[in-house]
Amino acid sequence: MNLQVQNNQGFAPVTLDEAMRFSDMLAKSQMVPKAYQNKPEDVLVAIQWGRELGLAPLQALQNIACINGKPSVYGDAAMALVQASAVCDDIEEYLENEGSPNYIAVCVAKRKGRTPVTVKFSVEDAKRAGLWGKQGPWSAYPKRMMQMRARGFALRDAFPDVLKGLITAEEAEDYPSQPEKDITPAKATRNPLDALPRPEPTVALPEIFEPVVEVDDGQRHHVEVEQAQEGVAQEPEGKSESSYFLFVPGKDEPVAEYPTLSDWAAAYEVMADKTARAKLRPPRERMTALRQLKEANELVMKKITPADRINHTAAYSKRLATLGAMLEGEAA
Repeated sequence: MNLQVQNNQGFAPVTLDEAMRFSDMLAKSQMVPKAYQNKPEDVLVAIQWGRELGLAPLQALQNIACINGKPSVYGDAAMALVQASAVCDDIEEYLENEGSPNYIAVCVAKRKGRTPVTVKFSVEDAKRAGLWGKQGPWSAYPKRMMQMRARGFALRDAFPDVLKGLITAEEAEDYPSQPEKDITPAKATRNPLDALPRPEPTVALPEIFEPVVEVDDGQRHHVEVEQAQEGVAQEPEGKSESSYFLFVPGKDEPVAEYPTLSDWAAAYEVMADKTARAKLRPPRERMTALRQLKEANELVMKKITPADRINHTAAYSKRLATLGAMLEGEAA
């Protein structure tokens, strides 16, 4: 492993492979904080964060923490980073009204060429945030915690570029941990129109594309059997302008006639659905039959309303997707 000396900042890995091996070594050490022991991935991320902030690897492990799922830097390290920056003019901290019930922690962050940023955090602020008297540091060292809260706000407002958006660890510890939420988008329908109820045909539909099985030398053959419905009108000579005919692939003559486009559209959907659900036919054959049915009725399809055409297209795509998923399942 080739580690380079970086001035007085100790050794640092140069390549990703070196960084991974270095992190693995540190994670096995008892000299790093317990939060990083036996966690080489967390060590690597902390070192990278430190590199971006200007901290040497071991400094990063001592001063960067992940609290409630949020990376943060301890208040003293934030102060050191800001004071070491060339844009920092001065940082001033003090208490106002000390000795009164409502004393105030003040932090004045002065950046070169800018108006100083002054932040105050009072006892009333701590009470309003539900921090005053909270078990832990807020009960043992309330003044120190108020100082850290004022410091964190002031440094982040005045030197966001120096802190790279990190908050202080003291502030992060005060936020209640939130349970993880499932952000996976809910599975939506392919098209909102799929949710609309499908109209029922007002004219009876002939039984077509009903698959049957014949056995010949042990092989299955799917045969399309047309069961012509009695009374179904065939295309007459000199057909009426108001008649709309339903065709099936391989048939020159229509199999049914409907007085309105809405009746035709509903009947077409029933036939398409029946074709897609013909379980005795392989999915690929059903996909081909759907395409052929669509092509056979293109002329009438162009006459229906745009809304109905969108419905047909959406239903067609949905059926193909379902059959495609069945094909993938068979392949798996």
